[in-house]
Amino acid sequence: MDYCQKISPDIPAPIVYANSLFRLREKGVIALCVVLFFCSVLAATSPVWSAGEDTIAVIYPDIGEPYRDIFDEMIKGVEDKVGTRVTSYPVSSDTDIAKLKASLLYQKTRVVIALGRQGMKTATALDKDIQVVVGGVLTVPENEARGQPVITLSPDPALLFTRMKALMPMTKRIFVVYDPNFNGWLIKLAKDAASAQGLELMAYQAQDLRSAVRSYQEIFSAADGRSDVLWLPQDPTTVEDSSILPLVLQNSWNQGVAVFSSNFGHVRRGVLFSLYPDNEALGMSLAGLAEGILNSGGESGKRGMMSLRDVQSAVNLRTAKHLGLNPVRLKNFDMTFPEQ
Repeated sequence: MDYCQKISPDIPAPIVYANSLFRLREKGVIALCVVLFFCSVLAATSPVWSAGEDTIAVIYPDIGEPYRDIFDEMIKGVEDKVGTRVTSYPVSSDTDIAKLKASLLYQKTRVVIALGRQGMKTATALDKDIQVVVGGVLTVPENEARGQPVITLSPDPALLFTRMKALMPMTKRIFVVYDPNFNGWLIKLAKDAASAQGLELMAYQAQDLRSAVRSYQEIFSAADGRSDVLWLPQDPTTVEDSSILPLVLQNSWNQGVAVFSSNFGHVRRGVLFSLYPDNEALGMSLAGLAEGILNSGGESGKRGMMSLRDVQSAVNLRTAKHLGLNPVRLKNFDMTFPEQ
């Protein structure tokens, strides 16, 4: 598309005024000044890029509601951080990668913020001169990160453990069942976070549903509800909603063992609390990483998997009451269930 076709239609009046000045042939100098003035206005108001500047773009899955709103909020956070509109591209499995590359390079894009798994998959096929920052993904095998900055949707264990101790100060042990193929990196962080807070992390590996069930049975046979709690990470193998979650919730309720989760939807179903993404704040963090790459000439010290620190919180008041938690400690949550 020709650049002139991208100009906003919101400025017709000044152009008409400029044309009237052109009719005054004896005022050629004035006409030239007007042309130069409006060229500068058009360049300044272009929502895409300014000549000579490297830019940041966003690619995100071409998907319907309610997920589209989530990505829109992330994009808003990106724009709030960089202080201007950014070019964003919805992508799907049949996106023409060659055309996308050409468009990004035409806009002088040097860093792409790729949202969601489809955005990440598309970004891996882009030009080698375009750096990539990934966000809005769940657990990703470490070999798929490809050395680029990836902020996952898995809340930082340190934040989860801090919140758990605030609710139950007597907590001493945290149990977790995880698939090392997806969450090996996260458990490493969790062990450090637990140690820093004087907690013991009891981590059980499971690479299939059957071994996960056995691990949960072992945990509930040994857990003491006064000082032991269970953490459910974002894990497609060990935290399966149709069989694992009902088993965990039933045992938790019967034995008075608190369960907290990295999945917001689990709170509605009976888990004590969860931390979940603050989408706009996450967008700002992703933009900060992208700006760091631009400012460093294409290099950034932060690579690989990163846990989510831009979070909000939700608590299940019915579960908290069943566990006998102090109501004073249930304040300052962003959302409560059952909804009040």
